[in-house]
Amino acid sequence: MGSSFYMSMKYLIYGAYGYTGKLISKLAVDKGHEIIIAGRDPGSIKQLGEHLNVPYLSYELDDNEALDNSLRDVEAVLHCAGPYSKTALPMIEACLRCGIHYLDITGELDVFELAVTKNEAAKKAGIVLLPGVGFDVVPTDCLASYLKSKMPDATHLEMGFKGVSKLSRGTALTMAENMHKGGMIRENGMLKQVPSAFKTRETTVNGKLQTFVSIPWGDVSTAFHSTDIPNIVLYTGVHPKQVSTMKRLYGLRGLLKLGFIQNMIRKRIKKTVIGPSDQLRNEGRSYIWGEVKNSSGATFFARLETMEGYKLTSITAVAAMEKLLKGNVFPGFKTPSLAFGPDFILEAGDTSRTDGE
Repeated sequence: MGSSFYMSMKYLIYGAYGYTGKLISKLAVDKGHEIIIAGRDPGSIKQLGEHLNVPYLSYELDDNEALDNSLRDVEAVLHCAGPYSKTALPMIEACLRCGIHYLDITGELDVFELAVTKNEAAKKAGIVLLPGVGFDVVPTDCLASYLKSKMPDATHLEMGFKGVSKLSRGTALTMAENMHKGGMIRENGMLKQVPSAFKTRETTVNGKLQTFVSIPWGDVSTAFHSTDIPNIVLYTGVHPKQVSTMKRLYGLRGLLKLGFIQNMIRKRIKKTVIGPSDQLRNEGRSYIWGEVKNSSGATFFARLETMEGYKLTSITAVAAMEKLLKGNVFPGFKTPSLAFGPDFILEAGDTSRTDGE
């Protein structure tokens, strides 16, 4: 597998002791990669470092000196510490200062838009900014680019995903932080704030009719930059009753953003959310669909079926790092499909793509 090449290319995994960070770190070690792991909690990172037998560091992201020092001996960073709305900017700025490639596993729309604003700076620094190398947003972004290739004159894109997995603690905390913000779509090339559950549609998933509701998924940003399609809506599969719940919560958005309410929600998540079990990760499946339409009303529909989201994230994140370190990606902001092509998701294995509903 060419492990000797990767052994000469050291990279840092920050947030390595989180649920997904652990999966990624373990896979990287299993593949013979030379990594340093880091995070803000000294006890947690020490325990994981000793377990994996890799170097480990502990520091806060607002400690520029410690952060820059940690990047001096690596080629890239795989950033796994959310919420990325708070952590992405200091890490990206450090990567720009130190000339280090930046990858992360975010699905937060604002982080992708932030990375776009750093495109020219990244080109000057000779680095790649590649957020979203996990389930957020590799399968959807690759599907968007595939759909665009089938209908080059597409003016509208809609995609949705459905999985059976439980949320990790980090994902749940990020969702809680953003639940008061409502929805987001792309309209005539511009981002547009909309209420939660702004749109719904139904399609079959694994032979069963499924309700989908619009959400502010990262592809509202990335799919636009990957395809130039000006009108984009992203959906997730829900029980029909959840649609009305989302609308009610949006009506309470003023309360949901209050500090003490946020603290209550965070405390409950930290006590109750642990992420999917090994069995669920290994047995779960994820389903993604997408449809493009042109100005004449013609449509093209395609589907992806792949593995459980957190398992997929560990595989695509490590694979993205491998491909990036080969040096074949031009500097600047990239989406997964811009960096590696629409078939990148198929390289993960246990994944199929089919045309038609």
